[in-house]
Amino acid sequence: MSNDRDASFDTTLFVRDTCLCLHAQRAARTLSRLFDEAFQPLGLTSGQFSLLNALNRPKPPAIGAVARLLAMDRTTLTAALKPLERDGLVAMSVDPDDRRSRLLHLTEKGRTALASAVPVWRDLHEAVEAHLSGLEPDDLRGALNSLARSRPAKEGP
Repeated sequence: MSNDRDASFDTTLFVRDTCLCLHAQRAARTLSRLFDEAFQPLGLTSGQFSLLNALNRPKPPAIGAVARLLAMDRTTLTAALKPLERDGLVAMSVDPDDRRSRLLHLTEKGRTALASAVPVWRDLHEAVEAHLSGLEPDDLRGALNSLARSRPAKEGP
């Protein structure tokens, strides 16, 4: 027997067709798979490419700054860094200005890996943008960035 707390199949279809979260997750998974496949010959994943790119700065960033840029919690970032450290692409050091903080460095091997991956990223990224039917890539980036910066208020019962 159905009650007011049951979701109807019509509701399921409505959510499937309109849910921004679902559509963003599907698009993110598709993009991740595409870039993972493209970076596979280089021994990198799309997430590792993003992380190496986030560390490519004039001064080594602190873990917190990188976590904020990548919208990751520090624990998840630390776990993602481990294979890169193990493979000699990334190094961590104590921040001389705050001994409690850690700075992240691209090693020479990491810089070389990133430099090898950028042309792969550029070619695939260009192809992906070309397939955005009727959308300007800058408009999509702007909307996604705006969404990432805002946190709509929850309305409770």
